[in-house]
Amino acid sequence: GVYCAIATGRAPFMYKKLREELGIDSFVSFNGQYVVFEGKEIYTNPLSEPELARLHKHAEQNDHPMVFMNHEEMKSSVPDHDHIEESLGTLYIDHPSADASFFKGRNIYQSLLFCEGDEIEEYREAYDSFDYIRWHPVSCDVLPKGGSKAEGIKKMIEAAGLKMEDTYAFGDGLNDIEMIREVGTGVAMGNAVPETKAVSDFVTKDVGEDGLSHAIYELGLLK
Repeated sequence: GVYCAIATGRAPFMYKKLREELGIDSFVSFNGQYVVFEGKEIYTNPLSEPELARLHKHAEQNDHPMVFMNHEEMKSSVPDHDHIEESLGTLYIDHPSADASFFKGRNIYQSLLFCEGDEIEEYREAYDSFDYIRWHPVSCDVLPKGGSKAEGIKKMIEAAGLKMEDTYAFGDGLNDIEMIREVGTGVAMGNAVPETKAVSDFVTKDVGEDGLSHAIYELGLLK
């Protein structure tokens, strides 16, 4: 048979309904920082709280808001900000309620830092224990250094007793590159960014053209 799981940059609470609809209880969240296998948490890689506190203080001085996420919820460092509204709105997510100290005493697996263009370089140089991935003109993901969907998938594959060379991954974004490169067969969607297509083994049709189904049959996973 074929074992199915989800690997995403999103937090578990953002796609709970989808998992229930699909009957999937194994997933890689926060771009690899939180892994659940058959309903059980098997791997966590939170951000360093002292470093996150320093980053938050620095961002506050620059009037750059942040959002902090654990596996259950997310909170904003400010009650209201256009950049948060604008970027999260593209994901159909409302502006989170404010709690600037939410990261204290909790495992925060991903943070969002809201700044434009090259403004992120100031933080990249000052706090190099984090990786910064821009996903919107005014927003960047903040992740533990070296964390990726690929690393999370490795943990799940170990738990399942499977091999990476027998694993297939499907993706379209910049945060899918490591995953597409590391698995046995990496599939880029037709609508994927050029960088992801470049490292893939197979490019399928667009998501809107049933690209996932097309690839599954083309690769012989289903007949």
